[in-house]
Amino acid sequence: MHDEAQNISRTIGDALEIAAKIATQYFRQPIPVDIKPDDTPVSLADREIEQAIRSLLSERFPSQAIFGEEQGRSSGEGGTWVIDPIDGTKSFLLGNPLFGCLVGFVKDNIVQAGGLAMPALNEVWFADRSGQTRLNKNACSTSQCRDLSNASLLTSSPDFFTPQETQQFDALSQKIQYRRFGGDCYTYAMLAGGWIDLVVESSLYPFDYLPLVPIVEQAGGVISDWQGNSLGLHSGPQVIAAATPQLHEAALRVLDSK
Repeated sequence: MHDEAQNISRTIGDALEIAAKIATQYFRQPIPVDIKPDDTPVSLADREIEQAIRSLLSERFPSQAIFGEEQGRSSGEGGTWVIDPIDGTKSFLLGNPLFGCLVGFVKDNIVQAGGLAMPALNEVWFADRSGQTRLNKNACSTSQCRDLSNASLLTSSPDFFTPQETQQFDALSQKIQYRRFGGDCYTYAMLAGGWIDLVVESSLYPFDYLPLVPIVEQAGGVISDWQGNSLGLHSGPQVIAAATPQLHEAALRVLDSK
């Protein structure tokens, strides 16, 4: 089991290195783009990264399942690899450096390990269940914020909320110190690094957030859906992450009150 965990961690690191290399090659360069049925863009970089990671995973763990944004699910046993080749494709295409590459491993519906590469920032975030979250091998911890009145809140975009969710988010915003928009997957890294206190989002898929679960939790934070349930392969679009259990509970109470 220990050897398997080490192999999984090493593979995540290798996959992120491959992803970062491909993303850097195409970043701020002319690149072919298609529009998917859900009206979101997919670039040549997205497709190349996912295919390269799938090839690596198929070579090292041929019996395990893979769930990626661009190629969907493949069947398997013994665990599921989750890939978001470029989280924040729109940011990537606009030359915004806050896009990331996500890879995680789920077994028994628990995210055992997860990694995030931020190629334009030269950052790699990683966590498994054996120790503390690391940014470029340096240990990270969330802030100790426990009160909404002292908390900073981030979300990628208000466009991702339904009208009902907008009411819930606005109610929470009125309780906190300040809020900002933008960041995609990097908002969760910022939380793990101790720089912000809350992330509240919706319109997400499991590949958008599962690799980030151990990064938040092993830094001392809490991450769940808006009902407080743990996140797994069949979780829905709503995610909340908080620096401390107390802040998480307080935020959930406000979200639930609307």
